[in-house]
Formats: sequence, structure tokens, C-alpha cells
Amino acid sequence: MTSPDTLTAIERVFYPPAAEPWSRRFLLSPLTALSWAYAAAVHVRGALYDAGLLRAERVEGLRVISVGNVNVGGTGKTPAVLHLAEQLVRAGRKVGILTRGYGRASKEPLTFVGSGPQPSLELAGDEPLLLARRCPEVRLFVGADRVASAYRARDEFGLDTVLLDDGFQHRRLARDEDFVVVDESVGLGNGHMLPRGPLREPRASLRRATLFWLRASPAAVTAAPDAPKLIAGNAATFVGTAAAPHPSDPPTHRLVPSLPGDERFSDTLGGWLPASSGIPRVRTRYLPTAWVDPGGHVQPVSALEGQPVVALAGLARPGGFLKTLRSLGADLRDAVLFPDHHRFTADELRDVQSRAARLGARVVTTEKDAVRLPPSFEVWVVRLGIEVLEGESHLRRALGLEDAPRGL
Repeated sequence: MTSPDTLTAIERVFYPPAAEPWSRRFLLSPLTALSWAYAAAVHVRGALYDAGLLRAERVEGLRVISVGNVNVGGTGKTPAVLHLAEQLVRAGRKVGILTRGYGRASKEPLTFVGSGPQPSLELAGDEPLLLARRCPEVRLFVGADRVASAYRARDEFGLDTVLLDDGFQHRRLARDEDFVVVDESVGLGNGHMLPRGPLREPRASLRRATLFWLRASPAAVTAAPDAPKLIAGNAATFVGTAAAPHPSDPPTHRLVPSLPGDERFSDTLGGWLPASSGIPRVRTRYLPTAWVDPGGHVQPVSALEGQPVVALAGLARPGGFLKTLRSLGADLRDAVLFPDHHRFTADELRDVQSRAARLGARVVTTEKDAVRLPPSFEVWVVRLGIEVLEGESHLRRALGLEDAPRGL
């Protein structure tokens, strides 16, 4: 088990609240050296693709939309994939999702739909199961060889569109669109590559993107409140705006202060990518739309307002989840936090239940974490939805929906 303080310390390294003093830079210099070695390997691979010595394979007759990021974890990629899949299904497209299935025990490729029999967590991984359950009309293809999965999607199942999950670094499969997800709250963090910082690729790789999917920071949403709206693909509405940051929340970091309008995006990237780059952007906000109670029933977002809760999560950046709980008015008494994709043991879950019982609190978690919990474990699950704030026309064009009926 990883304590909340330890996770916050990791986030502070990747996303420091201010410029790092020389003393910290010196202490972290071994990580800096490792990041240079990692960057060199990434650069060589990218150069081979750019020079045509390594080639991406195109699957004719299949529209491939990649959704990825340059940060490691926690930018909101999985909710974005879910939202895009819902939009495509509503427009009548035959849709699949190609995913590696991080953390699965098997290397055998598999395919399934949410409306049919479900594979085990060990065989599929948590994110494929979450995507299938939330969008049962979409076919999931799980396996490391996503080129083979793409051919299978076209030839065996007659699909016309696939979403390449976490595909920005997977350059073997040619794509029609390259969406890159960026969280405004943290931008590119400290600008370093792994393990010194959160970047999986250098900032120059962002030039490959065809569309930036920008997740609006809660502070920006609070500064410009909107009227209540229905969030596409969910059964509930969210009224109001995101809550202001809590003093105990992990810090967020921008490389330079934000500016109004499109300039905010270039500033989130440290001014490296100018607003005149010509790459379209879609700005979105992520909002809780409902609670799902232990019995599987959908409850309004106000269901746990003022109620004591214990948070359980295994996420790359758990601070956002804790902020969501506070924005819903829940009385957060304790947080039991683990690394991303953590497989909860029986002893760990018994400890969580004991903590909650002592505090007279309910256990709450995310949809992604709920997939890894046994059915007998009583937990409330917060459900997120996405609202497009700016750039809907760019999104429709990128999805190939210019001629599809509106009102998705």
C-alpha cells in the first residue's frame, strides 16, 4: 500500500508548484541522467519512423483514430476514449477499440463486447472491461499487436472505425487522426522525460498531433461558470461548477501562467507550441454525473452530500479524484491510495472496510478501480461525463461526422 503522502511526493517531483531550487535539481540529478538515456532511445526510434526506415502499416477501408498523450498516466485519456466511442456509435458507425490491456496476465489476443460474455480481469485488464461495460455496442480488441487487431476488426467483424487507445507512441499502425490529451491543470509538468519527469516523448513529438484534446482545469471552469447542461452519454445532469482547490490537494503546475482563449493552450505547453501552429484543439471539462450505489443503481450526484466517505483508488494522479469528492460535498474522512492499476488483495480490502466502519463512512471509488474489485465488496462508484466546451466542429471533422445528424 502506498500512503497518500508518498503519492503526493511523486506528483510534486513531476508537477512541482514552483521552479525547482538548485538543491532539488542536484538531488534528482541521477534521475536526470537516466532521463537523458531514455530520451536518446525514444529519439532514435522516432527518427527511424520519420526517415521511413520503420514504416507504419495502413489498413485500407478502416478509419483509425488514435487517442494518446505524452504524459504518463492521469491526463483523462480513458474517459476521452469512452466519450468518442459513444459519439461514433450514436452516429451509426461500427466501432472498435484497440487496446494493449495493461496489466493483463495473458498474452493471447481476445475480443469481446460489453453486451456479451465478459472475460476475467486477469485476461482483459481493467480499462478494456470498463470501456466495454460503459459502451456495450463497441467491440474491444485486446492484444499487443494492434496492427493484427485492426485487420481483424475490418475483416472478421466488418467495422469501419477503430479507436487506438493509448496510441500516440504506437506508430506501427497508420492512423487517420492523432488525438493528444493534455490536462490543463498540469500541462507538461516539469518538462523532463521519464524517470525525471512525466514525459514519454519529447515536446517536439507534439507536432505529429492532428488534434489536441484539452481537459480544462477546475480553476478555469470555476472562473467562467456555465448554465447547467446535459453531458452526452450519461443519465444525469450536473448543476453548478467545479469546486475550488482544497488546501490539502496535490499541487498543480503550469510552466507559465495561463492566458484567455486559445493562448491558454500554448501556455499550458510552456509556450513551446504557439497558438498559430495550425493544430486544432477541443476543450472539454470532466464532471461527475452520477453515483452508482453498491446495488448497481444510479443515484444523483447529490446522493453523498455531507456524508462521511473513505476514498479507495489506484491511480497515477489521485488528487483529481479527491477533488471530485469534495466538489460533490462528500465529507472525505480518509483516503487509501495505491499505484496505478493496482490489484487489490483481500487483506487490503478488509483494511479499507475496517477503516470505513470505524469512521461510520461509506467506501467510494472510481469506475476504473471498481472493475478491479470483487462483486461482494460494497462500494459507491462515481461516474464521470465529458462536456465539449470549445471546438466541437473540429471534433466532428476529425471523427468523420461532418454529415452525421447533430444532437449526439
